[in-house]
Amino acid sequence: MINELSVFFPCYNEEANIENTVTKAIPIIKNNATKWEVIIVNDGSKDGTGKIALKLKKKYPLNIKIITHPANRGYGAAFKSGLYASQYQWIAFTDADGQFDFEELIHFINKQKETKADLVIGYYIKRQVPFNRILGSTIWQIAVFLLYGLKVKDIDCGFKLINKKVVNTIPPLEAERGPFISSEFLIKAKNKGFKIVEIGVHHYERQGGKATGSNLNVVLAGLKDLLTLKSKLNHQ
Repeated sequence: MINELSVFFPCYNEEANIENTVTKAIPIIKNNATKWEVIIVNDGSKDGTGKIALKLKKKYPLNIKIITHPANRGYGAAFKSGLYASQYQWIAFTDADGQFDFEELIHFINKQKETKADLVIGYYIKRQVPFNRILGSTIWQIAVFLLYGLKVKDIDCGFKLINKKVVNTIPPLEAERGPFISSEFLIKAKNKGFKIVEIGVHHYERQGGKATGSNLNVVLAGLKDLLTLKSKLNHQ
């Protein structure tokens, strides 16, 4: 049990998943936090995600917030909106696609209490995505290690528990469109000396909707962000 918990879900065209994801998460959040909030970040969805988010807010008007981007800006932008809008001491997030079991949050909380870590980050026990996505993630992880010395089992796993002091201390995050946001966040946290520990999480097949992380424009944006941050750090 923790005193305060903010949970956010970045989502883009997740009408098939968002209601189930949030509905399953809320009882778990209520059982593990005295004060809590859920933030749904609707990143310019073109389907019914926004309407479903409003329906959920009517059920929990004091605890659910909705952030809406008028146009799709990318996962990094949605991540930042949720992260910076979170008001409580501890912040958790998962992807909105329902591929995680949010009940595993208790393992993150127990791990934090055991280790006194500032960040508890998940790594996939077995990732349920096509092989090309796993290969791309592996290459990306090697590139981040070679450029920044960040060595973790999985940079991009979309399940993390974060102390708000990390968010308040590190330089502002910049990545928007590409997949670099998680790497940028961990690099900046590591550079500030925050303690990062890892925990294995289960990952399940997507039941609806379509992932966009392997789109070429997303990959190219991530590569640009990867090299831009390195250049900035070299000139500090």
